[in-house]
Amino acid sequence: MAIALADILNERQIALQLKPRRKTNALREMVDLFALNETVSQPNLFLGQVLAREDTSSTLAENGVAFPHARTDLVDRIALAIGRSRAGILWNADGDRAHLIFLIAVPQQLVNDYLIVVGTLARITKDEDRLNALLNGATPAEFIATLLDAPSL
Repeated sequence: MAIALADILNERQIALQLKPRRKTNALREMVDLFALNETVSQPNLFLGQVLAREDTSSTLAENGVAFPHARTDLVDRIALAIGRSRAGILWNADGDRAHLIFLIAVPQQLVNDYLIVVGTLARITKDEDRLNALLNGATPAEFIATLLDAPSL
């Protein structure tokens, strides 16, 4: 059975006001959400894996949305942490900024499920109205409701 977005959304793993302005620090803050919820077995090692992956190819997509991730043995199931920054996180040398970050921890064997999750999130955030609702949602619960209210594509 394919994974559903609702299966991996967790209000405690959403930071709607990321404080850092640089990618490494923002990702560290988001990995801390995994650590607090004991989602990833070795958070610092996972952060290193994400940063190494990001160094090979930027995960910043359209509209200031980034999908950093790592395939890892540090999780048993796909995990998602979400961060938002109104000012934007400096993401690359070109000065591009990420406003929404979907950090994904992927077990080595669940590549297809990962592709489903990223594809779903990418389709949702390409819709301008839905993207604006995500950028302006007041609470993690409202943010999740916006994601789950998206039509199946």
